[in-house]
Amino acid sequence: MSRYLITAALPYANGPVHIGHLAGCYLPADIYVRYLRMKGEDVKFICGSDEHGVPITIKARQLGITPQDVVDKYHAIMRDAFFQFGISFDHYSRTSAPIHHQTASEFFKTLYDKGVFVEEITQQFYDEEAKQFLADRYITGTCPRCGYENAYGDQCENCGASLNPTDLINPKSKLSGKTPVLKPTKNWFLPMDKIQQSKEFQEYIKRFDNWKPNIKGQCASWLNEGLQPRAMTRDLDWGVKVPLPDAEGKVLYVWFDAPIGYISATKEFLTADWEKYWKNQPDKKDNPTLIHFIGKDNIVFHAIIFPMMLMTHGGYVLPENVPANEFLNLEGDKISTSRNWAVWLHEYLQDFPGREDELRYVLTSIAPETKDSEFTWKDFQARVNNELCAIVGNYVNRVVVLTNKYFAGDLNTSSAVESHPYQKEMDELFQRYTKAMNNYQFREAQSCAVEVARIGNKYLTEKEPWKKYDASNAESVAETRTVLINCFSIIAQMGLLFKPFVPRTAEKIFNLLNIAADKQIWTNKVNLAKVDDFMDLHKIKINTSSVILYQKIEDEQIEKQIQKLLEKKTMNQQPSAPSEEAVKAQMAETTFDDFSKMDIRVATILEAERVPKTDKLLKLLLDTGIDKRTVVSGIAAYYEPEKIIGQKVVMLANLAPRKIKGIESKGMILMAENEKGELSFITPQKEIITNGSTVK
Repeated sequence: MSRYLITAALPYANGPVHIGHLAGCYLPADIYVRYLRMKGEDVKFICGSDEHGVPITIKARQLGITPQDVVDKYHAIMRDAFFQFGISFDHYSRTSAPIHHQTASEFFKTLYDKGVFVEEITQQFYDEEAKQFLADRYITGTCPRCGYENAYGDQCENCGASLNPTDLINPKSKLSGKTPVLKPTKNWFLPMDKIQQSKEFQEYIKRFDNWKPNIKGQCASWLNEGLQPRAMTRDLDWGVKVPLPDAEGKVLYVWFDAPIGYISATKEFLTADWEKYWKNQPDKKDNPTLIHFIGKDNIVFHAIIFPMMLMTHGGYVLPENVPANEFLNLEGDKISTSRNWAVWLHEYLQDFPGREDELRYVLTSIAPETKDSEFTWKDFQARVNNELCAIVGNYVNRVVVLTNKYFAGDLNTSSAVESHPYQKEMDELFQRYTKAMNNYQFREAQSCAVEVARIGNKYLTEKEPWKKYDASNAESVAETRTVLINCFSIIAQMGLLFKPFVPRTAEKIFNLLNIAADKQIWTNKVNLAKVDDFMDLHKIKINTSSVILYQKIEDEQIEKQIQKLLEKKTMNQQPSAPSEEAVKAQMAETTFDDFSKMDIRVATILEAERVPKTDKLLKLLLDTGIDKRTVVSGIAAYYEPEKIIGQKVVMLANLAPRKIKGIESKGMILMAENEKGELSFITPQKEIITNGSTVK
C-alpha cells in the first residue's frame, strides 16, 4: 500500500465556485482520489479556503465591510457546495485559522534563520492619496510584453508573463486611480535565481519529463528565461504577519502563505501523524507521494516556487506531479466572475437538486485536459439524455425489468454460468482505463466506463431473451438466466469503473447488486474483468421492479438556464453606477457638445409587466410627453410591476433601440445605484414637472 497526499488548489474566498473551477481542478482531483481509494491506497485529500491577499481587501473596501466578513461568507458557501457536489475532501480548512498562521510563521522563520532570504530595500509604488504602499494586485497597467492594458503588478493574465510592478507601463493605483510614486521599503526575497542553479532543484525538474505537455511548456518558458528573486513579504495589513521585529505593517506574500495552507490543513486534520504524509522517511522507501491538482494559472507557483520553498526548508517531499488543466469557457465566452458570466456551483445545486452526477459526468466529458474547452447548456442536455439516460440508465433498467418479468427478481442458481463473448473486449477496456487513470486522462477513462454499457446493450440485443424465453422449456429458462446473469456481471463491472466519476450512480448499482463496500476494491489481487472476484454471480436477487438511474433533462430546464445567462449579459451591457475613478475620468473627457446630444427627459410608467421566463426584466410602457413607447428594464428585483404604475422616472430617450428577449426597447430608464448594487428610481422633486420635461 502506497501513501498519497493529494491537494486541490485553495479556492480564493472572494466569490463562489463555478464550473470552470470544478473542471479545471476540483473534479479531476476528486476522481483521482476516489480511484486511489478504490485501489486500496492510503490517501489523504486536503484543501481549504485561501483567505488572504489583496483582492479580498479590495472587495471588503468596496462593500464597506471587513476582510474577515468577506472570507467568512465565501468560505461557508464554497465548503458547503463542494461537499454537496460530492468532492470528497478528507479535510477542508482555511488560511485564517490560527494553526495556519502559526505554521506559515514558523515556516518563514525557519527559512529566515537558515539565511535563505535576501533582505533588500527596494523602491515600491506608494499611493499618496490613500497613504499606503501598494501590493502588486493594487496596481494595474499595460503589460510591456503583450500590450494588455489591465495587467496586474505581479502577472499579466493575458499572456501569463511574470511581472514586477515597475515593469508596467502607465501604472495606476486601484485605490485612487492616481499614478503612484516610488518610495523605499524593506522586504525579504526568495533568491529563485540561485535556487534554480542548485543541484537539488536540477534533480527535481527531471520529473517534468513525465508531466503533461501544457505544464512542461509553461515551466520550461519560465526556466529558460531565468528566474528572478521574488519578494515573500508585502506591505499590507491583511494576512499572516511577518514574524520579525523590524517588519511592522508587513505580511507574508499570499503565494508564500497559501501553499503552506496544505501543510497546516494536514496538521489540523491529522495532528501528530501529519508528517507521515509530508516528510521524507528515514529509509526513503516509504516516502509519501505528493500531487497538486490546480488550474493553468497556478502552475508556476506549484511546480516551481512552492517546491523551492520546501527544498530550502528541508525534510519535505517534493511534488511528484502537478496535473494542471486548461480553462473551461462558457457558451462562446470566457468565464468571468467580475462580469458574472458563470454557472455557479451553489446555483446549479439549487436548480438541479440531486443531479450532481450529471454535472460531474458532463464536466469530465469536456474536461480541458490539454487545451481550453467549452460548456454549453445544449451540450449538457444532449450528453445527459443521449449517453447517461439512453445508454447507461436504459441498459440497467432493461436488465432489471427482464429479471423481474421472467424470474421475479431472483437469478439464484447453483449451475455454472457461461461467460459472455465480449470478455476479451472488456479486458482491453480495463487496460485502457487503468492507463488513462494513471496518466490523469480522465476523459478517456470515463469513456471506457460508458463503453462497458455499450457492450452490455449490444450483448442483450444480440441475445434477445424477450423473444426466446419459454417458461415451459427448461433449456430456454436456463439460457435466459445465463444471459441476465452476464448482464448483471457487466453492470457490476461498469459500476466499479464509474465509481470515481459518478459516485452516487455507482452506489445505486452496488446497492442493487448487494455488493458490500469492502468488495468495491480493485487491488493487484483482483482481476477487474473477473467480476466474480467481488460479486457472487450465483446469488443475484433484485428487490426492486425498476431502476431509474437518470431522468432526462427537459427543454424547459435548459431554456431557463440559457435565459439566466442572457439576462446576465444584458445586465452587463447596461450602464451601472461608475466608480469614483471612472467618474473623474468621464468628467475630464466629456464635453458639453457630447452631453447635449443626450435627450434625457421625464416620463411616467403607464403599464408594467414581467418579461416571461426572466427573473430581472420588466416590460414598461412609458408616456414620454412626445409619445408612448416600450422600454425593457432590469429592475424586477427591486420593484413589483403593479406597484410602479404612475411612477415618474427619468429616461434616456434617444438611445438607439435594441431587442431584448424579442421585445424592442426604445430608451433606458436612469437609476441610482448604492454601494450594495441596489437600484432606485430618479424622480423629479416638484409636481409641476410633467412628462417630456427635459433634464439639463
